[in-house]
Amino acid sequence: MTEIHNGNGGLNGKGLALVPRSEAKQTLKDFKSDQEVRWCPGCGDYAILAAVQSFLPELGLKRENIVFVSGIGCSSRFPYYLNTYGIHSIHGRAPAIATGLAASRPDLSVWVITGDGDSLSIGGNHLIHALRRNVNLNILLFNNRIYGLTKGQYSPTSEVGKITKSTPMGSLDKPFNPISLALGSEASFVARTIDSDRKHLQGVLREATAHRGASLVEIYQNCNIFNDNAFEALKDPATRDDITVKLEHGQPIVFGTGDNEKAVRLSPTGGVEVVRRADIADSEILIHDAHNPDPSVAFALSRLDDPAFEHVPIGIFRSVDRPAYDQLLNEQVDTAIAAKGPGSLAGLLHSGDTWQIN
Repeated sequence: MTEIHNGNGGLNGKGLALVPRSEAKQTLKDFKSDQEVRWCPGCGDYAILAAVQSFLPELGLKRENIVFVSGIGCSSRFPYYLNTYGIHSIHGRAPAIATGLAASRPDLSVWVITGDGDSLSIGGNHLIHALRRNVNLNILLFNNRIYGLTKGQYSPTSEVGKITKSTPMGSLDKPFNPISLALGSEASFVARTIDSDRKHLQGVLREATAHRGASLVEIYQNCNIFNDNAFEALKDPATRDDITVKLEHGQPIVFGTGDNEKAVRLSPTGGVEVVRRADIADSEILIHDAHNPDPSVAFALSRLDDPAFEHVPIGIFRSVDRPAYDQLLNEQVDTAIAAKGPGSLAGLLHSGDTWQIN
């Protein structure tokens, strides 16, 4: 992340004030709250919490300038366990509340913590509009493919045929692909990582927090009570390398056990496909371009993922620059105030059909 220092501590790449150099360096302990962590033993949320707590000191931001907003669900207990400001809000409405906060307080680092049920069911509209507006938020979407808090009903990301308490004969719903949904919403930063890979998770978080605008990070998170081992194929050394498609900007997309015997190339139908590397020329291998302003290839890559986990792209799908919502909004307000025109409060009150009573 780019840092511009001055005597008061300077600004980071997102324009947020850094802790002055004269103050003691923050540590993981500074970001742990005094609340007892209450998740089921073995839940993937513990790993994500530990990764975030140890990552936050890197930002160099004062704790009072960081806010975590959550909705409803197991993941939404997150704000209690961080020694920052936090809002445990309404089911599905965390992006809406965070939008108001980020737009009115651009000096804050605003995070949204949500789950696949919270953000993709009742909160679907709020999520896609926060992304299309490019509100300056870091959205962490914990995806465990199940409703955990309400005891195991199928969620918007559960696979077809999923047997749950609410679908005893199997789910009939085709699941959402959160990455495809985000890219279709014109999100400027979209990534996927996994709860058990702290190094990769924190690497993605670094990129997300350096990005100006809305960042959506999907985190595959294991619910060991109601959907255990949903992502075991991505963790088991016997299968992990054979299905994990690692996306690194500027690098050819190759993967597989041994000597990366698989590759991704553009397909004749306009999408992408996985082929044996030995069957194609190196020039045919797709070079990943996360900064491509056209999201078409990134979307095609997201479609490699399917509930059967034959191939699973992991990493940053898209990271492009475009103006953030709070920046445009505040520029518009400043212009209206300076002009005292119809966009100002005074201009609005004295416009149209008005009259004066003596």
